[in-house]
Amino acid sequence: MFAIHYAEGWDRFFSKLDNSEKIIIRKKIERLKMPQNQRHLKHGLPYFVTEAGQYMIAYEEADSTRKVIFASNHKQYEKWLREQEMML
Repeated sequence: MFAIHYAEGWDRFFSKLDNSEKIIIRKKIERLKMPQNQRHLKHGLPYFVTEAGQYMIAYEEADSTRKVIFASNHKQYEKWLREQEMML
């Protein structure tokens, strides 16, 4: 079982969603506590990504901790991903 932590600023896009969308994402974040197949984010970034319907969650994993870096819809995910690539 994994402990869930949140990176500073993880909710920059998440906070703009309506409550029904937030509920979907929070449920998926809760499921991150359990071991599961993971998909590594491409472009050489050190993150994993999972989907909750049309919403994306990016996180880091170390030992028994998963830290949520980003959570929002696919459009905002593309914007966030471009920002991350520029920082490489």
